[in-house]
Amino acid sequence: MTTTIKTTFLADLKTGEQGIITKVLGHGAFRKRITEMGFVKGKQVTVIKNAPLQDPVEYEIMGYKVSLRRSEARLVEIVAAEDENEPIGANFSGTLDSEEIIRSAREKSTTINVALVGNPNCGKTTLFNHASGSHERVGNYSGVTVDAKEATMKRDPYTFRIVDLPGTYSITEYSPEELYVRRHITEQMPDIVVNVVDASNLERNLFLTTQLIDMNVKVVIALNMYDELEKKGVAFDYRELGKMIGIPIVPTVASKGTGVDELFDKVIEVYEDREPDVRHIHINYGIEIENAIRQIQDEVWKSPEVTDKLSSRYVAIKLLETDRTMLSQLESCTNFDQIKSKAQSAIQLLEKEYGESSETIITDAKYGFIDGALKETYKEPKKDRRKSKRELDDLLTHKFWGFPIFFFFMWLMFQATFTLGGYPMEWIETGVSWLSDTVQNAMAEGPLRDLVVNGIIGGVGSVIVFLPNILILFFFISMMEDTGYMARASFIMDKLMHKIGLHGKSFIPLLMGFGCNVPAIMATRTLDNKKDRILTMLIIPFMSCSARLPVYLLLISAFFPGNKALMLFAIYIIGIVLAILMALVLKRFLFNKQEVPFVMELPPYRTPTMKNTSIHMWFKARQYLKKMSNVILLASIIIWALGYFPRDVKYSTNYDAKRQTIEANAGLTKAQKDASLKEVALQQQSEKQEKSYIGQLGHAIEPVISPLGYDWKMGVSLLTGLAAKEVVVSSMGVLYQADDESGTLKDKLIEQRHTSGPEIGQKVFTPLVAFGFMLFILIYFPCVAAVAAIKKEAGWKWAAFTIVYTTALAWLIACLTYQIGSLFV
Repeated sequence: MTTTIKTTFLADLKTGEQGIITKVLGHGAFRKRITEMGFVKGKQVTVIKNAPLQDPVEYEIMGYKVSLRRSEARLVEIVAAEDENEPIGANFSGTLDSEEIIRSAREKSTTINVALVGNPNCGKTTLFNHASGSHERVGNYSGVTVDAKEATMKRDPYTFRIVDLPGTYSITEYSPEELYVRRHITEQMPDIVVNVVDASNLERNLFLTTQLIDMNVKVVIALNMYDELEKKGVAFDYRELGKMIGIPIVPTVASKGTGVDELFDKVIEVYEDREPDVRHIHINYGIEIENAIRQIQDEVWKSPEVTDKLSSRYVAIKLLETDRTMLSQLESCTNFDQIKSKAQSAIQLLEKEYGESSETIITDAKYGFIDGALKETYKEPKKDRRKSKRELDDLLTHKFWGFPIFFFFMWLMFQATFTLGGYPMEWIETGVSWLSDTVQNAMAEGPLRDLVVNGIIGGVGSVIVFLPNILILFFFISMMEDTGYMARASFIMDKLMHKIGLHGKSFIPLLMGFGCNVPAIMATRTLDNKKDRILTMLIIPFMSCSARLPVYLLLISAFFPGNKALMLFAIYIIGIVLAILMALVLKRFLFNKQEVPFVMELPPYRTPTMKNTSIHMWFKARQYLKKMSNVILLASIIIWALGYFPRDVKYSTNYDAKRQTIEANAGLTKAQKDASLKEVALQQQSEKQEKSYIGQLGHAIEPVISPLGYDWKMGVSLLTGLAAKEVVVSSMGVLYQADDESGTLKDKLIEQRHTSGPEIGQKVFTPLVAFGFMLFILIYFPCVAAVAAIKKEAGWKWAAFTIVYTTALAWLIACLTYQIGSLFV
């Protein structure tokens, strides 16, 4: 009989079954009552019997019997033995006394679930990274964390399971982030909530803290960026503030790792109930509001299934704030109508008394509490140390100078991408060429050598050479994020964004799209209005992500060598202009609505740390290399196979006879013979490739792409780019390598000529064709991952719409570019 240890809940045990308690969840009075009854970790509990209606259930613990409702037993976590033929917790002749299950219960009870909660840009993810050793993306603007991240950390004898929740200013129901954080706290019931507070902006950050106080959960405050507070010369008695609000406060500087160990030591103390400052306080909202809260609480207390999990005071305050989510949570209560009626009556009385909405009344009271607490503990220095930073802000956000400065930074980024990235790019190209020659000389001729040299090295090698350029690009993006300039760019773009039916906050996901469209689409969750989110998603694909960069770099280096930075800058600007134009069209026909006020934080300027910048660059490099090791490698092999087979090609010309004729021609010199033989070999190879499976596919779509000036190989490259845009370059590396045995892919593209059709003998790539091809790459079908992200965030309808409209627009613009451009060249 195979016995395993399972973690479950007390309510899942059947009559006669046993388990060992590992954790008591629940809330407030319920938690206090049930622990006083002996339901504490490490104790064995047995199910005696179920009531006739299966509720309540009688249990035996510590030698006496007690009954619990099933909803209460659902909040007691246990470990129990299980085997293949018996239910969980069955009596295995005393196996619950075995060392294995006792050890399992001990390990489970020493796992502390920690939720990191805080305002956007408070350093939450930086703290998460340092504590857990993770490498999540960090930026000095709101909306970087758009989903929960989870990691574990060992600190004997405890294991911390840390969840980094999205940044949010409050836990009402104003945005998806707020609801996500709120649901995690109320449903997952973390053991400790670490409230990360930006020390340089205490008044605003502590508003979220007051809401956590209302929820009556265990909280530890990480007073982050404490070094900035000290630099200002502020006198802040954080220990006294902690005693006043019943929450211990630990100063931290997450970017340097300062105070992180002390923070988790404090978490352990609070978890073990050894921290003397921890106490639950009630924020005094004034006589009228307190009376209203008490009246609603009296009715809420009649629904223990609610108060077992939530503080009755928290529920009452949320109802006074006309919180629809809380109202919907209470609909299953038998006294729901009475609770709703009490809340409505209380709201009417308060609004009549104060002459304002009840939500505003509660908010004002909270800020009044914060103001009073800070007046007793926080003293600003007389000297204004922020003058120089304000002057810098005035310049960077100036209504005239702001735009030229922004565009200069963008141009500088692209210039450095080419100039600095050119040297390592040449080194890698040389290395790839050396590896290709070495392998070709070492292996015997045949399909395997062809696969390795032309398929794998030719495909993957053509993409890996652009890794230095991508790292440089992300270095600049990371610097703009970490310094706080990215948020200023959003601010100066606000007026323009309003013109297209959005606001400045939408500019952040759009800028993130320059890195990768997928996290940019996910970042739209920070937008409060659903129509704003969808509209922003639909125009994000016009932002040139890093996956498109290798295509641009290849073609610009080959056909625009004298204006590299300018051409790259132009492609990015065209993407932005197209996004603006399409937003105007979509707004007019699909999203006609009133504008939403623009409220966005401008974080303080900070000096970026090399650690965060390095982590950001390493993460992108790893992501890029990982894509090459799977998606691009697989695509390169498939494309090679489709080009290599079938082997029994029926040629239109007897190439062997042509070669014999050239060899027999006594009037030709050796050099002329070699040139003629090489020309015949190229003709034969070209015909073989055209009659391969990939050639057949390319010719099938040729009628669609020929108006754009593309040959069939370019069409195939575009098809393979549906998976990932970098694959376009690897596809070209495989398809065009056969026409020349030496030189880089750039050289091969320059020399490539049409082998059939009306343009036979003419060059395939010209600056006009290359420019049109880059435009097509910029606009058409987002990669599969981006489409999946749109489907997840907005549904299949919008994902399908994005595929159709971007591809149709790409064809139209590329066609017009080529056809009109051909009239002038």
